Amino acid sequence: MDWASARAGFNFNNAEAISSDASFRRYFRLVGENESRVVMDAPPEHEATAPFVDVARRLAKAGLNVPAVLAENRDRGFLLLTDMGDQPWHHVLTEKNSDALFGDALRALSKMQRGVECEGLPEYDAALLLRELSLFPDWFLAHHWRVEPTDSELDDWEMVCMTLIRWALDQPRVFVHRDFMPRNLMASDPNPGILDFQDAVLGPITYDPVCLFRDAFLSWSPDRVDTWLEDYRMRAQTDGLPVTENPHLWQRSCDLMGVQRHLKVLGIFARIRYRDGKPKYLDDAPRFFSYLKLAIDRNPELAPLERLVGAWRARARPADI
Repeated sequence: MDWASARAGFNFNNAEAISSDASFRRYFRLVGENESRVVMDAPPEHEATAPFVDVARRLAKAGLNVPAVLAENRDRGFLLLTDMGDQPWHHVLTEKNSDALFGDALRALSKMQRGVECEGLPEYDAALLLRELSLFPDWFLAHHWRVEPTDSELDDWEMVCMTLIRWALDQPRVFVHRDFMPRNLMASDPNPGILDFQDAVLGPITYDPVCLFRDAFLSWSPDRVDTWLEDYRMRAQTDGLPVTENPHLWQRSCDLMGVQRHLKVLGIFARIRYRDGKPKYLDDAPRFFSYLKLAIDRNPELAPLERLVGAWRARARPADI
C-alpha cells in the first residue's frame, strides 16, 4: 500500500479488501476520517490497466458517472480511483424499486450509446463473437460436462454459431459496455455509478440491454424483461438511436444476441472454476439454461441448438465441484 499511501492525498487509517471479480483484478478501499479511495490491483501479466483508463475518460466525457483515475502505475498494474460507494445494485434491487432503478439504467445506457466516442475501440467482429462462443465447447462441455462432440454435432454447432454471429453483425453498432449488469452498477448520485467497463467495444445495439435484464446473478419474469426491453427500444427511438421500428424484430434480435452471451458466460464460468479455482460461478448455470430455453422456444432457427444441448446433456458426466 506504499504506492497508494503516497498518492491518496489524505491519511487513511484502514485498508480493506472490498471485492475481487471473475478476472484477476482485486480492489481495496482506503478509508480516512472523512473520505476514501479505491485501489485497483491488476497484475500486468494478466490484466492491462490502459483500457480501463481510456474507457473511463470516454464515459466521463459523455457525462456518465464513473470512477475518476487519480493516479496510475501501469507497469505494476495499480490504479487509484475515486470511491463509488458500497451499494452495488444486485444488493439493493427489489420488486418494488426495480422499475425506478432500471429507468435510471436505461437513461444512462441511452446516453452511453449516443454520446460515447467510439473511435479506436475494438470491434465486436465475427472473430471475437466466435472466440466467445468457443468458450462453451472448450470449457463447459470439455471440462464440466466432460462431453466430446461428434463430427456431425460440431457441424451443427458451427451452423448455430454462424446464425448467432449473423444476427449480431446485422445490427446497428454503438458503444457496448459488455458487462452492463446490476453487479457493475452502483447506487449513487447521479445514479447509477458504472464500473467494470474496460472491455468495451463497438458492437450490436441489443447487447447491453440484454445484459442488463438477462443477468448472470438475478432473474426476472420473461414478460417483465420483454416489457423492459421494449421500453428501451421506444426510449432509444425517441433519443434518435438506430433501433428498429419493428417490436418483433427487436425481440428476436435481443433473444439471439442473448444466446451468444449466455453460451459465452457458461464457458467463462466453467473456465473460472477449472482454471482459476472459483467454483461458485457455476451455481448460476441453471439460470443461463433457462434463458436459452426461452429463446429456443420462440425462435425456430435455434432448433439445432436445442438438439445439441439435449444430446450433450444426455451424455454429460458432470465433474465434481
